[in-house]
Amino acid sequence: MKRAFDLLAGFSALLLLGAPFIFLALLVAFTSKGPVLYWSDRVGQHNRIFRMPKLRTMKTGTPAVATHLLDNPQAHLTPVGGFLRRTSLDELPQLWSILMGDMSCVGPRPALFNQTDLIEMRTQAGVHQLVPGLTGWAQVNGRDEIALVDKVRLDTEYLQRQSFVFDLHILWLTVRKVLRREGVTH
Repeated sequence: MKRAFDLLAGFSALLLLGAPFIFLALLVAFTSKGPVLYWSDRVGQHNRIFRMPKLRTMKTGTPAVATHLLDNPQAHLTPVGGFLRRTSLDELPQLWSILMGDMSCVGPRPALFNQTDLIEMRTQAGVHQLVPGLTGWAQVNGRDEIALVDKVRLDTEYLQRQSFVFDLHILWLTVRKVLRREGVTH
C-alpha cells in the first residue's frame, strides 16, 4: 500500500507542481553557472547507494559534505539557493526518486554517502531496512537542529511505529513546518 501511495502522490505532485518546477529550474539556470540539478550520492534501503536529484542551491565546486560541515555555508549559496532551501523547493526533483522507487514520501532522510557515523548508527538500529523518505519523523521533530543520535532515535521510532496513518500524520506536520519555515538552519 505504501508504494501505491508513493506512486499516486508522486504523479499527482508532478502534475500539480510541474509548471512551478520549470519556473524554478529556469531561475536556477539564469542566476548561476552550472547544471540546474545537483545529483547527490545518497544511501538508500539496505545501504545501497543511489543518485538523488535536487535543484542546485550551491555554487559549482562546493565540497560534497553535509551543509553544517562547511565553514561558511552562506558563502557557497547561489543567488536563489537560500530561498530554495528555506522553502524546501530544492527538494522537488526528489519526486523522480520516489517514482523510481529509490525513495518514499515518508521515511528517514537519505544520508550522504560519506556520513559514515549516521550510516553506522542507522544500520545498528535496523533503520537501514527502510526506504528513505522525502520527509520523515526526524524532519518534523527538528530537521537540521537535532544531533545525529536524536535523528537515529527518531528514525528508530518511525521504524517501530510505521503505518499509513502515521505517514499521513508526518506529511501533515511536514506541510505545516515547511509553510512556517521551522527547523531549517542552512
